[in-house]
Amino acid sequence: MTDAQDLCLLPAVELARRLRARELSARELLAVSLARVDAVNPAVNALVTRDDVRARQRAGELDEQMMRTGAVGPLHGLPIAHKDLLPTAGLRTTWGSTLYADTVPTKDAVLAARVFDAGAVRLGKTNVPEFGVGSQTTNALFGSTRNPYDLALTSGGSSGGAAAALATGMVALADGSDMGGSLRNPASFCNVFGLRPTPGRVPNLPANDAWFDLTVLGPMGRCAADAALLLSAISGPDPADPYATMTDRVDFAAPLDRDFTGVRVAWGGPLGLPFDRQVLEAFDRARPGVEQLGVQLTEAEPDLRGADAAFRVLRGWHLATTIGDVVEAAGDEVVDIVRENVAYGRTVTATQLAAALQQRTLLLQRAQEFFTRHRFLLMPVSQVLPFGVDTRWVREVAGEPMADYLGWMRSAYLISVLRVPAASVPAGFTAAGLPVGLQVIGRPGDDLGVLQFCHALEQVFAAGDRRPDVAVLGTVSHRGSAPVDPVNG
Repeated sequence: MTDAQDLCLLPAVELARRLRARELSARELLAVSLARVDAVNPAVNALVTRDDVRARQRAGELDEQMMRTGAVGPLHGLPIAHKDLLPTAGLRTTWGSTLYADTVPTKDAVLAARVFDAGAVRLGKTNVPEFGVGSQTTNALFGSTRNPYDLALTSGGSSGGAAAALATGMVALADGSDMGGSLRNPASFCNVFGLRPTPGRVPNLPANDAWFDLTVLGPMGRCAADAALLLSAISGPDPADPYATMTDRVDFAAPLDRDFTGVRVAWGGPLGLPFDRQVLEAFDRARPGVEQLGVQLTEAEPDLRGADAAFRVLRGWHLATTIGDVVEAAGDEVVDIVRENVAYGRTVTATQLAAALQQRTLLLQRAQEFFTRHRFLLMPVSQVLPFGVDTRWVREVAGEPMADYLGWMRSAYLISVLRVPAASVPAGFTAAGLPVGLQVIGRPGDDLGVLQFCHALEQVFAAGDRRPDVAVLGTVSHRGSAPVDPVNG
C-alpha cells in the first residue's frame, strides 16, 4: 500500500489511472492532499487561498458520478490549484495585491472552467508576485513562497506558488502563466515540469488586451506526461481569443513515447548572456543524456538581435495600458517595481511601438529559418540558481551587473518573443542540491513534439548517474528521493 507522502508525489497520470480503475477514490486522494497542505504549506507558503469545503463536496460528487456512469473527464478527481492571477468564480482572486485582497469573481476564467469540466478538484489559489510582475514570488498581502529544496531561497515566479505546491505534493497539477519566464523559471527552481505553449494553444481569457500574445497560460506538473494531460483539457479554440484558433486536433493525453533517432537538435550557446557557472556545468552534464536519444546534436543558436529591446517595449506598453490607471491611482500601495514598469510603459511612443513590432517580425522570420534546420533548441532555463527569498532581484550574474530586475531573466524572455513552445524539464542538481532545468524549445505549434522530447529526456536523465551532485531527474535530491519536507527536515 502506497503511504500518504508517496501517493502525493506520484505523477498525475498514475493518479488518474488509479482513479479510473477505482483503486483510489476522489475523496481518498483529496483527504491525503489536504493533509499534505496542512503539513507543508505553513513552511513553503504556496497556497494562499484554500477551498476545502467545496473541494470535499466536489470530490464526493465525483465519486458518486464514477459509480453511476464513470469518470467525468481526463482530470477526474485530480487535485489542482489555480494561479492567483486567474479569475475563479466564488473563490478569492487577488492578483497578489492588497488592492484586491477581498475580490471574489463571479465567473471562471476559460482555463478554470475547462479544468472543472474535465473533472478536477480545485484546492485553492497559488501565490504570485503583485500583478504577476517579476520572477520572485513575494507580495505584501501573503508574503514569500519558499523553495522546497532550501527554505532560505525563492521558488521563482511568477508561478512560484504553483511550482512549490507541485514539488511538495500538495497538488497533482497546477496552471501557470508566462510572459518572460514566469512559468519556466519556477519550474526550473523547484524541479518540476512547465510548458509555455505556443500562443493560442490555450485561450488566455478573460483579457484586457486579447491581441497581446507575449503572455500565455500553460500547464505545470511533475513530469511531461502530467503537463500533457492538463493541456489536453485546457487547449482548444475559443472565438473570444483571436489567437486561439488552432484547428489541429492534437491528442495530448496519448502516450508520449517517440523515437528521436536522427532528429536534428541545436545545442544552444549562451546567447551572449552571462550565466552562473553552476548553471552551465549542469547544462553540460545533461548533454550525454541528450546524446543517448540518438539525435543529431549540433552547436547552434538563433539570431536574437533586437529581441531584448522589442520585449521590453512591448511589455512596458502592455503593463501601462492594462494596469497603468489602477497602479498610478494606488500610488505607494503598489510595490515600486510595478510602479516603475508602468512609468516606463507610459513613455513608450507610437514610433517605438511600431519599431518593436517590426523588429519582432524580423525575429520571427529568423526563427522560422532556424527551425527549418533544427527540430529543437536546448539551453538553460535561467541564468542563475535559486537565490535568497528576501532578495528582490539578482543584481549580478557571473560578475556582470544587472541594470534592472529583468536582466537575469533574459535567457527565458528572449525566447518568448519568438511565439514558440518552450518547456522547462528537470535536468539535475548542483553539488549543493539545487535543481536546474533544461529549456526545450520547439517549432511554432509543435507543443506535442516538445512534450514528447521532454518525456524522452526524462527517461534518460532518470537512468543516469544517481549521485546527488550529477544530473538526475526525479530520483534523488540532496536529502532524499523528494524535495526536502519542510516539516520533517
